[in-house]
Amino acid sequence: MSPAAAEAPVLDVGRTLLQSVERAPRAVAIVDGELRLTYSEWFDRVAAAAGGLRALGLARGDHLLLVMQNRWQMATLHWACQLLGVIATPFNWRAKPEELDYCARDAQARAVAFEDVSAQAVAGSAVCAALPRIALGECPPGAITFDALLAGAAPVTSPQAAAQDWSLMLYTSGTTGKPKGVPRRHRAERAAALAHVAQNAYVNGERTLGVMPLYHTMGVRSLLAMALVDGCFVCLPRFDAGAALGLIGSERITNLYLVPTLYHDLLAHPEFAATDVSSVTRLGFAGAPMNDGLLARLEKAFRPQLLVNHYGSSEIYTFSIDQRAGAKPGSAGRAGINARLRVVRLDARSPDELAAPGEEGQIIADLAGDEAFEGYWKRPDADAKALRDGWYFTGDTGCFDADGDLFVTGRVDDMIISGGENISPVDIESVLSLHPAVDEVAVAGLKDERWGQRVAAFVRRKAPVDAQALDAHCKTSGLPNFKRPREYIFVAAIPKSPVGKILRRMLVAGEYRRADDDPAP
Repeated sequence: MSPAAAEAPVLDVGRTLLQSVERAPRAVAIVDGELRLTYSEWFDRVAAAAGGLRALGLARGDHLLLVMQNRWQMATLHWACQLLGVIATPFNWRAKPEELDYCARDAQARAVAFEDVSAQAVAGSAVCAALPRIALGECPPGAITFDALLAGAAPVTSPQAAAQDWSLMLYTSGTTGKPKGVPRRHRAERAAALAHVAQNAYVNGERTLGVMPLYHTMGVRSLLAMALVDGCFVCLPRFDAGAALGLIGSERITNLYLVPTLYHDLLAHPEFAATDVSSVTRLGFAGAPMNDGLLARLEKAFRPQLLVNHYGSSEIYTFSIDQRAGAKPGSAGRAGINARLRVVRLDARSPDELAAPGEEGQIIADLAGDEAFEGYWKRPDADAKALRDGWYFTGDTGCFDADGDLFVTGRVDDMIISGGENISPVDIESVLSLHPAVDEVAVAGLKDERWGQRVAAFVRRKAPVDAQALDAHCKTSGLPNFKRPREYIFVAAIPKSPVGKILRRMLVAGEYRRADDDPAP
């Protein structure tokens, strides 16, 4: 008996889209520039794309490599994969040819879809060159156009996948070593989307800004969540604060789900004050901690009904949720609807070696949760490191406070060990973020002959300030003396990943641009 037959019936992701098509066929489902499609109209294109993929030879369980920005065509291919039973395998559209080679070979991709922005990398990938290629924009020899894909075969109108089939395979960012494939089943994807709807209190007809990339778990969750509430996914292919503000106003966006960096850029844009953001009632953030200063500014600027700190990962979408993020800055709240969490000692080998309340340790999550993955794609070495006795060891550090709320303090790899003390960067960043002259800040440990590592703060200023003033601020804030930065480095920008995570390894390696020596920004 197949795994799908052995499972109790559960809706798959393809049927999830059909639900909205049947419930609300005339509701606007997706907006991309001048294009507006209802659920009925969009489903016709999804079914046609699924038929085109089948005509190319893709079948249930095959991987389609997607190297595209957040356009309606990318979202259409994602849904077409769900309908056909093909595994959507999106990858960063900024990838280099050798990165595409690795991904396409690792996933055993059967075809690749790309657009002009990624065409050069696809052309330079020997593995991709041997695959059927679907081109959006200029079509190189041997490829087919996206329009031809939709027009060339009989549509697939009924779901071909089951809840136990693979739906999606994301790749981790690969900050250390090669990216790891994270395969996720239809049932886990649907459970994660349902939890996202519930935990963000979405209502029927929501409208979200579709800017978090669809190669990232946040982008996929926004896409699926809108289908669950007959909502609208408003595409923004590449983040631009001015364009985002324009769409918030013109499309009457009702919720935003972004990384903290993008919120920072929205608030900093000169058009923010003139933009009507009153339609936005729900804000959510994930992907990185939000410092106290930005959190306060965000609440004041939007005055949302709900401000949600969502802590999770590609492997297990939701770890914890705090629906009143502004009430206890820094808190990631408590375990989500489908989750169980523990904090174990930093050197723990077993999930039962619990840290005491207030003691910093490693955060782990129960793999029995509905949203959880089951292991990495062809990476037993990674499984051995992260999966132990039914629990996922996240590599994140944190602690529970006396109330039982979780505080995420950083990564095990980011921990600064100075003079024998374990120091988390997040605590220091939160304190410095509250200084009125600090725009952004990142803290890292630099090599030091005496201390092993010294705490260094990398600061982007928005007003004149010097190291002495920032040190005085830390002294009066209650920050313990051993956590105070011993060095302040003023930078033109904080290096971040494409989805807004601080790249501390670049700071440690000296890969940043200093600001002018003058204390003004």
